[in-house]
Amino acid sequence: MADRYIEPDTPELRARWGNFAWTEANAAKAKDIIARYPDGRQRSAVMPLLDLAQRQVGAELNTQGWLPIPVMEYVAAQLDMPIIRVVEVASFYTMYNIAPIGRFHVQVCGTTPCMLRGSDDLLAACKSRGMKKGHITGEGMWSFTEVECMGNCASAPMVQINDDNYEDLTPERLDAVLDALARGETPKAGTQDPARHTVEPVGEPTNLVAMMTENHDYRSEW
Repeated sequence: MADRYIEPDTPELRARWGNFAWTEANAAKAKDIIARYPDGRQRSAVMPLLDLAQRQVGAELNTQGWLPIPVMEYVAAQLDMPIIRVVEVASFYTMYNIAPIGRFHVQVCGTTPCMLRGSDDLLAACKSRGMKKGHITGEGMWSFTEVECMGNCASAPMVQINDDNYEDLTPERLDAVLDALARGETPKAGTQDPARHTVEPVGEPTNLVAMMTENHDYRSEW
């Protein structure tokens, strides 16, 4: 997994985020989230609350959002947790951004199935647009991370951009997605292979073919 660096806690960061508090709508959501857990287990709400906080920051910045230290302190105080425990969670899971990001967070899977299906070419396509680890492109459009498996091995290689997955990618298909996002459009998520609907096999089935038309019982044949 790519190295993760927490944005330093500076006076400027405190000036911007030191007064973070839930919006009225998010305060109600946070209350509902905490109520899901039994007495004495409220700290288990740390993950959904961090996600909620990240999305609130993102709504202010028009990005996916991130978690400044003062925001994590706010969540820690609400759950009566040591701040280090909250930081441990936020820094472990790549779903949480612990440094500022661009408008679109491009996360390229580099694990074996995606690598075998061409993720190195996707990395090169991102690099050609000026994306690199720990860097926001000059226009504030792109941030880049190489991540571990995100569970789309049957439609590798894949990239997650903000909350959407794009699968069956080639450099050309990835470029088309990125170009559409840059134009303010919303490209179709999921497989980018026109021959597929989801992750069904490409082409005609080669086994269990009778299952195409009915719930065929093969047991007598075995």
